[in-house]
Amino acid sequence: KGDIIPDNIAGAFITVDNFVFPFCPNLRSIDLVGGVHKTVASLHLEGWRIEMKGEIDRINQVLPNTEEEEKTEAIQQWMRSVIHRLDHYKAEHCELLKEATTLLELTLWKANLGDNEGEGGALEIEGVRMTRGRRKRARKETCVTSGASVVIKNVLPFLRLQ
Repeated sequence: KGDIIPDNIAGAFITVDNFVFPFCPNLRSIDLVGGVHKTVASLHLEGWRIEMKGEIDRINQVLPNTEEEEKTEAIQQWMRSVIHRLDHYKAEHCELLKEATTLLELTLWKANLGDNEGEGGALEIEGVRMTRGRRKRARKETCVTSGASVVIKNVLPFLRLQ
């Protein structure tokens, strides 16, 4: 099989000179080992996972047709590309998590607000006129006490990248 490169590919190989593999005519494939595959598997969208798997495997199509003296440069370029795409998808994943967290928080708040406002609820006190300011303060209090912080704290670990 191919040579094994640890998945911390952002390290040493990118900064080495272009003569790391000049005497490796039989270098035809590379296998990444470690957590990069776990990170790719935990990406949110299937299209992202497919693209990253293709990008990781691309080096194994390039190396057999690469001249000995160009192998190091080809590997360095491939590693930069993998790192760049993975960083991009991690950032996109974080943005999706932020949106999902906001939607979850608003949904919990609305559900709690509906429970408190329906049928007179906690927002109305019998015989007391509910002013706009009082209603606004009560809604804000409902937002704070909706339990969203507890729910989100316990849901987010399952959505984070590995």
